Amino acid sequence: MVESMDVSEIPDSRTAAAALLAYYADLGVEVGSSEMGIDRFAESEAAAAARAPAPQSRPEPSQSPAPARPAPAAPAMTNEMAAATAGEAKTLDELKDALSRFDGCALSKTATNLCFASGNPEAKLMFVGEAPGREEDLQGEPFVGRAGQLLDKMLAAIGRDRTSCYIANVIYWRPPGNRNPNPEELVACRPFINKQIELVDPDVLVFLGGVPAKEMLSTTDGILKLRGRWRDFDTGKRTIPAIATLHPAYLLRQPAQKKLAWKDFRAIRDKLA
Repeated sequence: MVESMDVSEIPDSRTAAAALLAYYADLGVEVGSSEMGIDRFAESEAAAAARAPAPQSRPEPSQSPAPARPAPAAPAMTNEMAAATAGEAKTLDELKDALSRFDGCALSKTATNLCFASGNPEAKLMFVGEAPGREEDLQGEPFVGRAGQLLDKMLAAIGRDRTSCYIANVIYWRPPGNRNPNPEELVACRPFINKQIELVDPDVLVFLGGVPAKEMLSTTDGILKLRGRWRDFDTGKRTIPAIATLHPAYLLRQPAQKKLAWKDFRAIRDKLA
């Protein structure tokens, strides 16, 4: 038997239509169906064309041309000026002051501190490393991180410490992310490390790692080929015996190679003796 339905339960047609339209709107439907197809891609292209700025007309020959953009500013100090500035320094303090004002190396803009040197400037043994790391950048002193702690142990093994050596780097500011210095940065800093070696005037010069060894000895040979062999380093005033050895940071990653570094440090000890 069919149940009877209360008339009040039948929805009003207008109310039902409004509810259906609201439902379609929630689904993203904007228009109803039609017998004609609608090219939505053409509509999008037309809308984009309407938003695009109108093309500017070229100036007539009689009009003055638009002023050219100014060329990028040249570096405040060229490498030639850096060499001249470093050459004027008569003391290590003057050289450090010149470096603090030097803006020819972009690393000086991103580093926290200038890392000039550590140790005894009167020492007869001088080490030249690569560049400051994170701890060095924070403290403003070369070789104070884990690699520096290993270097202290290596020095102690030949009866020396920081008071009996002088330590610097070929780069005075930390490269971002501890990456290797690029050629432009090495060239910018080269006059200063040359002058620093000249002013310290050590009896023995040691390059720690491949980057300083290749840069200062002007060679492309790798550190494993360079290490352990004595070379002559000309400061312009005299010739100093120089040797390359493995960087302490490399030895932390490759502890089996410490035997090679120990051989080099014994040669350094004997040369100083």
